[in-house]
Amino acid sequence: MKTGQYFALITGIFFLSFGILGFIPGLQHPINVIENHGGVEVQLGYLFGLFPINAAENGVYIIVGILGLVAAIGLGGSRIYGRGLALFFGLIAAFGLLPGFDTTFGLIPVFGNDVWLHAIVAAISFYFGFIDSPGLLEIASKPPAGALPVDVRS
Repeated sequence: MKTGQYFALITGIFFLSFGILGFIPGLQHPINVIENHGGVEVQLGYLFGLFPINAAENGVYIIVGILGLVAAIGLGGSRIYGRGLALFFGLIAAFGLLPGFDTTFGLIPVFGNDVWLHAIVAAISFYFGFIDSPGLLEIASKPPAGALPVDVRS
């Protein structure tokens, strides 16, 4: 596995876990019910008392986690995952800084500590998606682990 694949795997496990933990009421302090822009009441809690979350955000984190696990299978997929994550979480971090957008139109809370979490993930994802890349010679010159030598003259 290349470093980009490890990044996708670790990020996938992190966000899948984060999304699942967000559904456990005992880990949310305090839990509030607020009315969003559509007049629908939604539950807003703070995971570990730090990160504002609701069911929609937990669902997004679970999807991001599953995509990371799938992307870790191949080097190309992990690079695309890193690029997509950098753009997605960079945009979400910017939303968290803008009044009126910090709840993504009343659907998902992205304010408070979520801003720095999303900004850090975007920065790390940018590195693995756009900067860190093994060269073609590195990929092509290393035989797969356990491969037997082959005589190509016969």
